Amino acid sequence: MSSAKSSLSTVSVFTDFKEITKMGLSVSVVFSSLAGYLLGAETISAVTLLLLAVGGYFMVGASNAYNQIIERDLDALMDRTKNRPIPAGRMSVNTAFIIATSFTILGLITLYTINPKTAMWGAISIFLYTSVYTPLKTKTALSVFVGALPGAIPFMLGWVAARNAFGIEPGTLFAIQFFWQFPHFWSIGWFLHEDYKKGGFFMLPTGKPDKGTAVQIIMYSIWTTLVSILPVFGFTGDLKLSIVGAIIVFGLGLVMIAYAFRLFKERSTRAAKQLMLSSVFYITMLQMVYVADKFLS
Repeated sequence: MSSAKSSLSTVSVFTDFKEITKMGLSVSVVFSSLAGYLLGAETISAVTLLLLAVGGYFMVGASNAYNQIIERDLDALMDRTKNRPIPAGRMSVNTAFIIATSFTILGLITLYTINPKTAMWGAISIFLYTSVYTPLKTKTALSVFVGALPGAIPFMLGWVAARNAFGIEPGTLFAIQFFWQFPHFWSIGWFLHEDYKKGGFFMLPTGKPDKGTAVQIIMYSIWTTLVSILPVFGFTGDLKLSIVGAIIVFGLGLVMIAYAFRLFKERSTRAAKQLMLSSVFYITMLQMVYVADKFLS
C-alpha cells in the first residue's frame, strides 16, 4: 500500500513539475532553437545541440515558473489555470521560486558554455518575459507585442549558438517568429476571451473578439507569410531558401491566411481554435522545411 502511495506521489510531483515549467511549450521552444542551430551550423556538433536543448529548456521553464508565481492569484480566477500547481495548493511559492531560480542559473551556465552571446540572449528573454510582458498583461493589449520579443528569440538563438554572432540571418529568423506570434496568440485570446477577462488580462488588440481584431489577424498572417519567404530573394546572407522551399512555405502561409479569413467571416470560437492549430502547424512545418531545404538543396 505504501509503495502504491509513493508511486502515486512521484507521479504527482512529476506532473506538477511539468505544469510549472510548461513542458509541452518548453519542448516546442527548444525545437525552434535546434532548428535555428541546424540552419546556422557549418559543422554540426552533437554536444552543442545537447547543450542548447538542455539550456533552452532551463530558460523557458524558468520563465514559465516565474510567470506562474507572479500570476498565482489571477490564475486562481480562470478556469484554464486554476488547477495549476500554485493556485491549486499543490506547490508552494517558495518551491516554485527555487525551481525557477535554479533553472535560470543552470540555463545561463549551460548556454554560456556554448558562447557568451547565446547566454546573453537567453538572459534577455527571461527578463523581458517575466519583468515586462507578465506585468503588462493586465495593463494593456500591447503586452502581446512585448511578449512577442522574447517569444521570437529561440529561433534566432540557435543560429547565434552556431555562429557566435548576430546578423541579418538570425535577425530574419527573429522576424519570422515575431510576426507569427500575433495571429497565434490573438487566436488563443479570442477563444479564451471570457476566461482571460476573469483574470483581467488584455490579450486582443481591440479589447474584444470583433471584426477589428480579425482584420489585424489577417494582416499579420499575410505579413508573416511574406517575411517567411524573404530568404529566397538572396539578401539574407547565409540564410537561404530555394524556390521549391519558398513555394512550400508560401503555400503553408496561404492555409493560415485562409483560416484567418474564416475567423473574420464567422467570428466564432471554433474558427479561432482552427486558426490557432493552423498557426502551430505553420511554424512547425516552416522550420522543418527550412532545415530540409538547407540539407537537400
